[in-house]
Amino acid sequence: MAFADQMRAAGYAVESILTALKQAGLKIAARTLRAWCAPAGPSNQAAGRTVTDALVEDAVRRLAFTTNGAGERVLAPEGLYGRRKMLALIRRTLLPEAGFGAVDRAMRSLGLSGVVRGRRPRTTIPNPADARAADLLDRDFTAPAPDRKWITDFTYVRTYESFTYVAFIVDCFSQKIVSWHASVKRDVELVNVPLRMALWRRTHEGNPVGRDQLICHSDAGSQYTSVRFTEHLRIEGIRPSIGSVGDAYDNALMETINGLYKSECIRTKVFHDGPWRTVSDVEYATASWVEWYNNRRLHGSLGMISPTEYEAAHYADPEPSAD
Repeated sequence: MAFADQMRAAGYAVESILTALKQAGLKIAARTLRAWCAPAGPSNQAAGRTVTDALVEDAVRRLAFTTNGAGERVLAPEGLYGRRKMLALIRRTLLPEAGFGAVDRAMRSLGLSGVVRGRRPRTTIPNPADARAADLLDRDFTAPAPDRKWITDFTYVRTYESFTYVAFIVDCFSQKIVSWHASVKRDVELVNVPLRMALWRRTHEGNPVGRDQLICHSDAGSQYTSVRFTEHLRIEGIRPSIGSVGDAYDNALMETINGLYKSECIRTKVFHDGPWRTVSDVEYATASWVEWYNNRRLHGSLGMISPTEYEAAHYADPEPSAD
């Protein structure tokens, strides 16, 4: 130990010291030497990594779980996150210095892994007799500002009562769900109602949609190529856009939103605990999910902030000067 202390004071590494001792016939492991040279202290002192892991696991537990009305611990919406988003959430709320490895170990310890999207069922069926608008997006799902590009589609939820269809309208700028509507009928009103709701909501928020500035993109389903829906778009000054038949990539962002909805809301017990019996069950759960998705859910493509925060940051910036 005295020789090791002398050599370490001279700047030699522990491994070099052990090599010299080994050549002299004294074989000592590195961790043994470090334990001998460590200052005296309580033998049960926890390692730094153990303490850090405990703090991170406690943070994950606080964020990923909540209690229901019966006082039972249940999964919170944030418990649906994978490791990357869980790390971002912990760093932004509780532990700014948390590391990915500690979060990974904590999630494994708590049995969390994040939801995985499955295959999306086919819901919209094109009508060959309907005239279709051109594809104005050409798979470009970015926008310079809100209310320049909307995408829309619907999916279904199987309930005891019947099939329930849920239609969404999403803003490409912030990926915010501007409106949604659930119905047991797969008719034109299924897609017309959320359009009216989206226009009202933007006006209610103080940001009415400008005429001839907005594109509404959908697939070639018969509901979206119907006369009533296209006439509704024309009256509101919205340009229609329709992707090619049987090509999911032409509405890829909307396919992603539908996949998130099914994976995070329908296939888990976070927003509804129990079987899907009626359309009311679907409506209550969808309302809770949309509120979380828009206002609290972290989005990797937005820099780990919510769509509401992203739009607020846009409107908070001053308009560029004419110069």
